[in-house]
Amino acid sequence: MKTNSLFQLLARWILGIGLLAVLGWNSGQSAEVRPNFILFITDDVSAEDLGCYGDPVAKTPNLDRMAGEGLRFDRAMLTISSCSPSRCSLITGRYPHNTGAPELHTNLPEGQPLFPKMLKEAGYYTALSGKHHMGKNADPAFDKISKGKGPGSEGDWVDLLSQRPKDKPFFFWFASTDAHRDWQISDEAPVYDPREIQVPPYLVDDQQTREDLAAYYHEVSRTDHFAGLLNQELKRQGIEGDTYFIYMSDNGRPFPRCKTRLYDSGIRSPLIIHCPGRVAPAVSESLISVNVDLGPTILELAGLTPDPRMQGVSFVPVLKDPSASVRDFAFAEHNWHVHQAHERMVRQGDWLYIRNAWPERQAMCVESAPKFPAGKALWDAYTAGTLNENQRDIFLIPRPEEELYRVDTDPDQMTNVAALSENRETLAKMRAALDRWTEETGDTIPEDPTNDREDPFGKKFPDHKRGTFPGTERGATEINAKGPITE
Repeated sequence: MKTNSLFQLLARWILGIGLLAVLGWNSGQSAEVRPNFILFITDDVSAEDLGCYGDPVAKTPNLDRMAGEGLRFDRAMLTISSCSPSRCSLITGRYPHNTGAPELHTNLPEGQPLFPKMLKEAGYYTALSGKHHMGKNADPAFDKISKGKGPGSEGDWVDLLSQRPKDKPFFFWFASTDAHRDWQISDEAPVYDPREIQVPPYLVDDQQTREDLAAYYHEVSRTDHFAGLLNQELKRQGIEGDTYFIYMSDNGRPFPRCKTRLYDSGIRSPLIIHCPGRVAPAVSESLISVNVDLGPTILELAGLTPDPRMQGVSFVPVLKDPSASVRDFAFAEHNWHVHQAHERMVRQGDWLYIRNAWPERQAMCVESAPKFPAGKALWDAYTAGTLNENQRDIFLIPRPEEELYRVDTDPDQMTNVAALSENRETLAKMRAALDRWTEETGDTIPEDPTNDREDPFGKKFPDHKRGTFPGTERGATEINAKGPITE
């Protein structure tokens, strides 16, 4: 009897521990449960266009508050400033030329790692709503996929959050179509006075550019509105402290010399991580390569091991100590996005280096065309001969083969200092880092590249065809090397 009683007590103890674990898991309140994640990906938003990043005009009160309560990253660099390649890089944690989808409108090949799928297989409820743009091979990563609602595709997000299964931790990939052209004005955000806008030095400061930027700011503010609604819903459910809210962008603002380009206006992403009690309020200067580093970070926070094919590094140490450093180098690429291109960038500290494989080509993006107001203002001034030096970028032929900028003293990267003798050592170091990354990750300059889809004025070419992707000749989709991370 004593033996049986002992076994019965032991069985009850084991059952009780298991029951407590289940209750703790489902309650959403225990510090022992796996955290939830909301990944808010904006479309075409530059970091400097939020109030918390110093913009005096931007009306982004919710994001400003969340940045003040959480961690704001000032050196979060993207791997590419182009819509679908950026998203494919993000979901795989791999560089664009390693994903097999390095150019605009190319679908992610089958077999690439998908970090939300790893969360799903580990018991997370995963859902995508809004802009997809990765192709059907990304679909297995999600339990539910929605096209979203409303002008910015954010209209069903609060409902999805409130109606989620309550017996699982969750990961939401919420991807707005704000602030992508064409502009759509709605009641969810303020309307800006064009007279208040601060025009970047590389654009023409005239009425049409100011109106163009004012409409853009409206859509930036709409992302802030829905960020606030999601945060309210987390508070209502009592899970704000168990949910990492991550706000970022896929590329920079849709204006000339921004989107697709490798300057900060195109490649520096806003990155705000808010999770009261888990992330202390701070601003971090730690260098982050967002697309490749975020997946490993989320997986580590969820208690999972990143796929060995992922090329980034977790920045969990920075979440614990904002002064910590996980990388010295961040790399990015500019591939075909309507116009032929092959540029590569490395960022280290306050230095930014760009190498152009085809300097004889004009540096165009879709938004540089005169069919868009800010682009038209540049073309009108170009025709009239009134452009200043800062506004000539998209018309330069040939372009510099190498560009070097000191970002802390030249935040808009207007002065190329590659030719200055005092920068020889820095230039050599940046060249070597980029050479090593190119070699280790299997990057190549295609011999038969994709040609332009349209002329600089937006007229489509009838003979456009897809060419060879960068990295194809070296089998880059099978290469998993990270390239240099630290010195």
